[in-house]
Amino acid sequence: MCKHIITPVKTKTKFVILMHPKEFKKTKNGTGHLTNNSIENCEIHVGIDFSNNTRINTLLNCKEYEPFVLYPSEESIKLNEEKIGLEKNALIFIIDSTWPCSKKILRLSKNLSSLKKISFTHSKSSIFTIKTQPNEHCLSTIESTLCVLEQLNKHNIEKINQVYLESFLNPFKKMVEYQISCTNKDKKYVRFKKSRSYT
Repeated sequence: MCKHIITPVKTKTKFVILMHPKEFKKTKNGTGHLTNNSIENCEIHVGIDFSNNTRINTLLNCKEYEPFVLYPSEESIKLNEEKIGLEKNALIFIIDSTWPCSKKILRLSKNLSSLKKISFTHSKSSIFTIKTQPNEHCLSTIESTLCVLEQLNKHNIEKINQVYLESFLNPFKKMVEYQISCTNKDKKYVRFKKSRSYT
């Protein structure tokens, strides 16, 4: 799918994807990996409790960044309505996991649980049609990241060319198309096997 990434998006914002081990074991084609490859200033860390993760703590203590975690809550800063006031570059942690596992990561990671939370509202539906979403407006990691990039652009925190935003989901779309084609092939094979007569 990497061949469908035209050019990784360049941002002043630092993105850190916190990937649950279950997501890491599933596939290297997951949306967390695609997101990481689609943004130049991005990195992935796999785990559940990041409290003592040396790299994470180094980033949190870096005077260059103001840290946030992308997570919906009543207290979260809604990017659609409010600009995050930045005197430094933003450092945004994105949890790549199921909702129950995401809650566990945030609960166990004491260095992250107290961070300011950001979120956004939207009316989009996920194009991840091969995977059942828990709620109507739940998005994949890469789709959520695009929404964040769009809002950062809107507030002039980032100045990403619209062309790059419009093509950001290309590898994701190709992945979904590929998986659907594989599913269709499997269905055809099953029908073929059922139609054969063994005597």
